[in-house]
Amino acid sequence: MNETTQLYYKKNRLKQLRAFCHAARAGSITLAAESLFLSQPSVSLQIQALEREMGITLFERRGPQIKLTPEGEVLYQLSDPLVEGMDKLHETFAAQCGRLESGEINVAAGESTILYILPEFMKRYADTYPHIRLKLHNVTGRDGMSMLRADDADFAVGSMIDVPDDVIYRPIFTYGPKLIVPLDHPLAKKRAVSLEDVSPHGLILPPHHLSTWRIVDLVFRQHGLGYRVALEAGGWEVIKKYVELGLGISIVTDVCLTGEEQLKAIPLDDYFPARSYGIVIRKGKFLSPQAKRFIEIMDPHFFEELEKEEEEGGKKSVKKRKK
Repeated sequence: MNETTQLYYKKNRLKQLRAFCHAARAGSITLAAESLFLSQPSVSLQIQALEREMGITLFERRGPQIKLTPEGEVLYQLSDPLVEGMDKLHETFAAQCGRLESGEINVAAGESTILYILPEFMKRYADTYPHIRLKLHNVTGRDGMSMLRADDADFAVGSMIDVPDDVIYRPIFTYGPKLIVPLDHPLAKKRAVSLEDVSPHGLILPPHHLSTWRIVDLVFRQHGLGYRVALEAGGWEVIKKYVELGLGISIVTDVCLTGEEQLKAIPLDDYFPARSYGIVIRKGKFLSPQAKRFIEIMDPHFFEELEKEEEEGGKKSVKKRKK
């Protein structure tokens, strides 16, 4: 490669990497072109030029869908933080100078998190940084993960049971399981309630595909007990309302209990696990100063603990290699 060609590639490398990273996130050249406000041929040419320069194939092409090759995955992990850092250079510079005067953050969260956990932190952040736009996306866990992987959200806040390899989850809050019944329900008069006591009564549960239903089903099966679902309803506020009306009883996480409900809440810690809620970020994600400040408001030690964990993980990797 002659000097003129090398200069050309260096001059255009950021454009090539930006096209490549957008295509990798979207899994589609067409969607990458739309997000970059470029034509599809233009994005394809940028990626092809990068492949020639690197001497590798970056994507496996399967019709309209594309998938990273192993070499493409390595380059993506290296280049994505660099591209995001360059794209947000102005905001980062302003933050380093002590000014958070503009920008936006996108937060993905489920309904319960939005209603019961985030309001206090949203208010504190908006009061401290009034010129930063806050975008709150009400999504299920699966859709929230899709947003993180596509970089449509800076981070997510919620509860995770199974943590995928490509994300980091740090719990911040823990809430216990509660049985909620109407005030005049027979179980409301009992000092302690067993799972056998709950079994004969109709339950009001969230939709079948959500983790709450799976946990309830698992616990009852582990104890050799049956259960009956009287009503399937989405959202803790809806469930509480219908329990108050006497249409059934429910098992909830006490994050949703404000103390204003006309209900009796009975602990079920002997049967059901506590539920944690915390911050979820994509591994390798470049977090803007605006996003970092929000996370630090929720958990002042988040990044200190994250750095410690990464250092410990690095030491373990070195030990394994030496063995």
